[in-house]
Amino acid sequence: MNQGNNTFTQPSEFVIVGFPGIQPEYYNLTAWLFLFLYVITVGGNSLLVVLFAVEHSLQKPMYIIMVSLALSDIGFDTAALPKIIARYWSNDGSISFYTCIIQTHIIHYFGTLNSLIMMTMALDRSLAICFPLRYPVLMTNRIMTGISILSWLAANITPGIAASDYSRLLSYCKPNKILHIYCDTVSLNLVACGDISPIVLKTVSIAMLVLLGPLSLIILSYACVIVTVMKMATLQGRLKTLSTCATQGLIIFIYYIPRFVVYSALLLPSLVMTSDLRIGTTLFYSLFPPLINPFIYCLRTKEIKQLLRRWVQRWKSIDLLKSNTVSSITK
Repeated sequence: MNQGNNTFTQPSEFVIVGFPGIQPEYYNLTAWLFLFLYVITVGGNSLLVVLFAVEHSLQKPMYIIMVSLALSDIGFDTAALPKIIARYWSNDGSISFYTCIIQTHIIHYFGTLNSLIMMTMALDRSLAICFPLRYPVLMTNRIMTGISILSWLAANITPGIAASDYSRLLSYCKPNKILHIYCDTVSLNLVACGDISPIVLKTVSIAMLVLLGPLSLIILSYACVIVTVMKMATLQGRLKTLSTCATQGLIIFIYYIPRFVVYSALLLPSLVMTSDLRIGTTLFYSLFPPLINPFIYCLRTKEIKQLLRRWVQRWKSIDLLKSNTVSSITK
């Protein structure tokens, strides 16, 4: 591909660098840290999926959303972390060009999907709180399943456009090092050549649309919740209702605000972020919510807590029965 007097060729592979500031003596520790995050995230979210599958009492609209979010979190971490673990564990950071493009698509796909899921969760809570008598009619298992399937399908659109542009329309002539723990549009911008401003503007505009659209509906939903809560007669009722939304509101804050900072840095020359700061900020909003989501929903959801308590008691009873049986045989 020619641009001006220079000839640019498509690289056969990229190299995932990770954190540029980490010294080699800390590579193993970093690999273990990412492995720990991956195992805890996948294990915790898998527990939610298993609970939903085996317990019919949890097969309700709210838990359908939670399972959708759990599966999305598992997918994101599985796409993002194995390569960076290999990079720090065995110094294997190479990734082919098209694998990098595919990873870019998957990373942004699950990011878009999470945004749609959190919007659905906010709408579900607002319906449950603002219209409690009509909620069973407005939100059935079939309707929530349909919304979830539509979200999983629709989330492919904008990441697909970006991945297509970055594979066909951009040239890469700079050192083929990805200053990130995975391939994404921001890291690919740093190794692209020529005038990439039209692509960057298009990508950031799409990203902002994906973020601002759901966020607007989320804010509207919580505004309706607050108005409804303020009309409640008792203070205890207000606090109980608000507490159920407070944690989700915190996760939404963590998810959206740092993202705005990272994407705004692409358009605002005055907003300068070092590579380590950009990567750290991205990891905070990408890996922290999937890590704590299952713990939040397990610890704050009454039905799941009761279910886990019954399971623990059942296991204790089985262990006690085995111990008594062994004692009887020994005697």
